[in-house]
Amino acid sequence: MRDVANACALALDARGADSHVLNVGSGQSITVNEVALTLAEVMGRLGLRPAVTGRYRMGDIRHCFADISLACELLGYAPRVSFHDGLAELSSWLEDQVATDRVAEARAELETRGLTV
Repeated sequence: MRDVANACALALDARGADSHVLNVGSGQSITVNEVALTLAEVMGRLGLRPAVTGRYRMGDIRHCFADISLACELLGYAPRVSFHDGLAELSSWLEDQVATDRVAEARAELETRGLTV
C-alpha cells in the first residue's frame, strides 16, 4: 500500500505523466500459488495449502504481471516494499476483519454461467 501511495504522490508532481496509464507493482512475476503460500506464511498458517483444481474461468489470463517501466521512467517510481513485507502489512490489517467464506457459492455461480472449464 505504501508503494501505491508513493506512486500517487510522485504522479502529482511529475511532468509529462498526465494522460498515461501506469502500472504500479513490484515488477516481479509472482504466481497465484506463491501469493497464497506467502500469505499463509505471514498469517502464521504454515499448514494451509492452496487448493489447485486445474480448472479455470473462461477468459482467464495465464501469465500477467505489472510492467512498471513507464512508471519508473515518468515518475521515478521504484518499489520500496518487498512482496513479503507488503503481504505482512496486509495480514496485520486482516486480523481485525471478519471474512465470509463464499468460495462454494462463487464456484457454483461460475459453473451455472458456463464460465469454468
